[in-house]
Amino acid sequence: MAVRLFILVQERVFADALAIRLDAEPDVDVVAALYTNAPPPQLRTGGVDVLLLDGDLPGDTAFRLCEAMSRSHGAPHVVVLSYSADPGRIVRAVRAGAVGWVCKSESLDRLIDVICGVARNETCLPPGQTGQVLRLLLGGPDREPVSDAQLLSSLTDREREVLVCLAQGTRRCDVAQQLRMSPNTVRTHLQNLMGKLGVHSAIEAVALTRTQLDDELSRRRAVS
Repeated sequence: MAVRLFILVQERVFADALAIRLDAEPDVDVVAALYTNAPPPQLRTGGVDVLLLDGDLPGDTAFRLCEAMSRSHGAPHVVVLSYSADPGRIVRAVRAGAVGWVCKSESLDRLIDVICGVARNETCLPPGQTGQVLRLLLGGPDREPVSDAQLLSSLTDREREVLVCLAQGTRRCDVAQQLRMSPNTVRTHLQNLMGKLGVHSAIEAVALTRTQLDDELSRRRAVS
């Protein structure tokens, strides 16, 4: 079933172009496409799965719309589309209720992947900003960002071992043999640690904890 999409951006040409290109995709059904520079007095999104929202609307318009959506019963998932990839703005959008952020410079395929992903209740952030965004989110608005060490402390010993193997460049299919586990057990540990770190792939997990993992690998080499 196609994802029912509502587009809200500030330029008419952009709104029309997005609607035409996205509606041509078999997995997306564009229900409406509006252009505005200010929050609409009443935004009817009944029956919509995803709201694609222009994050470059003047002032804090986009964030206020996110907050309004998050308070509405049966509201669509909000994906912010912006020229910016600033972690602070992404965090502000997520705290306001957005579950996806896509840069306007990214490909149409990436945008479609995010739209379909959030429709499946996934959270989709720019891969290059995931680590910093997670640190800011986990640290809270009034606290210092969470460190690599604090993130790693949430993992069990076996989960850390799996992550260290991946950081060493061990192929996923070889981790089971190296740690003397079954492939299913490795898969379970990997899923659990990705859930704890708030990432969607092993690559993101390694990138998020890279500094601390490098220190740990150095200590292991020194001991051996």
